[in-house]
Amino acid sequence: MASSLRTLIWAVLFAALGVGRTAGAQSGAYRFEIVNATDSTITIPTDSAKWVKRGARGIAVDPSDHDAMVARFQVVRVDSGKATAIITGQTTRVTTDHVALIERPAVPWFKQGVFWIGAVLGGLIGVVASR
Repeated sequence: MASSLRTLIWAVLFAALGVGRTAGAQSGAYRFEIVNATDSTITIPTDSAKWVKRGARGIAVDPSDHDAMVARFQVVRVDSGKATAIITGQTTRVTTDHVALIERPAVPWFKQGVFWIGAVLGGLIGVVASR
């Protein structure tokens, strides 16, 4: 009985190690189209990004100039699938030709699946080792 439990633990451990993670280049900042730009605000659509919240900070970049930064902004309102942000600093006037980059906030450690897999495996190994 104990050997079959050990086999199961090893199988689960190897399966957990085989789960792929995203590459570093895939995480980080997300690009958003700027649909409206005034002297002091920009508007971006956030339909696909429910994680964009009031207070989020980002930068506007010029894709035709190798993503050179043109402004910094802070989101002040999110409603109806659009976010309005106030420009907090700029090197040039922001237009709809530019794109907005906002970094997605990190998921807390206790909400990550890897933590719970480790906790369960650690518990199982502790039970087996205590026998």
